[in-house]
Amino acid sequence: MRYFFQLDERLGIELPVMKHQWEEYSLHERADILFRWEQIRGRIPDRIHKLEAAIRSKQSQLDREDDFPASCQLNSDIADLASTINDLHLWFRVNQEVDEKLHQ
Repeated sequence: MRYFFQLDERLGIELPVMKHQWEEYSLHERADILFRWEQIRGRIPDRIHKLEAAIRSKQSQLDREDDFPASCQLNSDIADLASTINDLHLWFRVNQEVDEKLHQ
């Protein structure tokens, strides 16, 4: 298979796995990739909202936590969630770049 989509457990979405450069795919393949990506991309904002809710919950726990090691773990968890959100924002913008390449 020249391309497929694989679940990224951390991000909670499927990501494209492309074995060739974008220009090497036929117009039909490009359209298929873009169609599938748009379906996945449409779910990214909901995923971000869930992660933001998890951050708020952990921040609330952190506000009440007196144990230093537990506080450190909560801070680490919050940082991991924030990193995931950042990566999801980057993936959300990928479609804009791909659309530009397709129209060139």
